[in-house]
Amino acid sequence: MPTTVSGTILQTPEPGILQVLEDHVVTIDDEGVIASVVPRAGVVADRIHDTNEVLIPGLIDTHVHAPQWPQLGTALDLPLDQWLNDHTFPLEARFSDLAFAESVWASMVPSLLRNGTTAAVYFASIHEPATIALVEACIEFGQRAFIGRVVMDHPDGTPEWYRDPSPSESVDATLRSVEALRSMSDPLHLVQPMITPRFIPACSDAAMEGMGELAAATGVLVQTHCSEGDWEHGYVLERHGCTDSESLDRFGLVRPHTVLAHGTHLTGADRKLLISKGAGVAHCPLSNSYFSNAVFRARASLDSGLRVGLGSDIAGGPSASLFVQCQQAVTSSRMLEDGLVPGVSGIKHSRIDIPTAFWTATVGGADLLGIPAGLLEPGRVFDAVTLRIGEGSTVDVWDDFDDWDRTFEKLVRRSNPSNISNVWVQGKCVTNQDPT
Repeated sequence: MPTTVSGTILQTPEPGILQVLEDHVVTIDDEGVIASVVPRAGVVADRIHDTNEVLIPGLIDTHVHAPQWPQLGTALDLPLDQWLNDHTFPLEARFSDLAFAESVWASMVPSLLRNGTTAAVYFASIHEPATIALVEACIEFGQRAFIGRVVMDHPDGTPEWYRDPSPSESVDATLRSVEALRSMSDPLHLVQPMITPRFIPACSDAAMEGMGELAAATGVLVQTHCSEGDWEHGYVLERHGCTDSESLDRFGLVRPHTVLAHGTHLTGADRKLLISKGAGVAHCPLSNSYFSNAVFRARASLDSGLRVGLGSDIAGGPSASLFVQCQQAVTSSRMLEDGLVPGVSGIKHSRIDIPTAFWTATVGGADLLGIPAGLLEPGRVFDAVTLRIGEGSTVDVWDDFDDWDRTFEKLVRRSNPSNISNVWVQGKCVTNQDPT
């Protein structure tokens, strides 16, 4: 039987454009796909939201390091290479303990859902059982997910105690994890595999070549880091004599819907290459502030036609909330436009607004991944969030001067899990915190 949900919908069909559908009814079919969105007049709905609640599309986090969940918010005063070697790699190595991995996934997945993240793109660890356990957790809790076992085999770029033993084992283990995921019972088809070389400094050329061949043979989407900071960018230029984007393309890893995290050091030629291949960037504005030595040129990338989603980069970004990432995306764009040093000009026409940032967290992420989500409209899946506004929430609304544009900006800047009453994925309510 189709189900119906009514309320006022706030969403961004285009960058910078807020769409308000007051008092509408969404009809969802048995497959969790939206059949219609119409004004409520005369229509009886199964679930009616009052004027203190709004519906928004579910949020899509395009870059999450799942094993880093326990270190969220720590050691961010360190440079990236020290942060990885002293804190991150030792933590990720612990995921050889399946019980530990399962305890982390049981904490992380529900937490992200409570933050309104209906879909996430996950780097797992190098461990196959832990990777499959993450798949099982996402299916159990009802989160849409793209999951990849991390490939890292380079003897100079990884510690001896946390790496694949050989390029051939990198390929074999990745293929086994892809096949295992595809064979699992997933009635709603929520989880897809990803081919996941960590980044060029952590991978041998042979492993990267193997990943490219595997992507071509299986059709599985690819994710990796790309031109994240001075260190990575400079390393690739020295090792391969070209930029990250060019190198990844030579290995066959720049493909339709390839997710490239960060991209703060992309050149204009890099953007053209990525656009031509249908790839895009997971923009991680909060993490970039700590580790990327630059601000991602979001406005220029969007204007050029590059696919752009939004990412938390847990735990390089110390917040699990994509609302926080939207705030930081706007802040970073202002700093890029205004300049960071007195007397030194910034880059004109770089700023973005809240509706544009929210677009990257919804429609942009869906487009980057090639999935029918990100908007509440017929033909797309019903991945959605109900948010409380006004009295009893963190989003104050003043009727005499807060129109929907102002309310939406407040909603994105000030919402937290306490405001979220319901989360749906594929038409199923997976989180219900409604006090009534």
